[in-house]
Amino acid sequence: MSPEQINEEKYDHKSDMWSAGCILYILLCGYPPFYGDDDREILEMVAKGKFDFDGEEWDEISKEAKDLIKKLICKPEKRLTADEALQHKWFKKVMK
Repeated sequence: MSPEQINEEKYDHKSDMWSAGCILYILLCGYPPFYGDDDREILEMVAKGKFDFDGEEWDEISKEAKDLIKKLICKPEKRLTADEALQHKWFKKVMK
């Protein structure tokens, strides 16, 4: 759930791109970018939008992958569209 959904703002394609970034994060490391002891704490972390690439799981992940995630899990006005994400250097690198 994107921060704008938590704040009951308009849902649109940008929320889906946030979710895509979270799914990519999970696929690459095995756990979600936002955590807490309960749902309330997790939603608070999502609302803050702060996550990191700490942990040994990220040692072998490319800087391009991390860059794409950062451009998806960010404020809506900076978030990539689906077309922009597909043109990102990480996709071009892995699709060779």
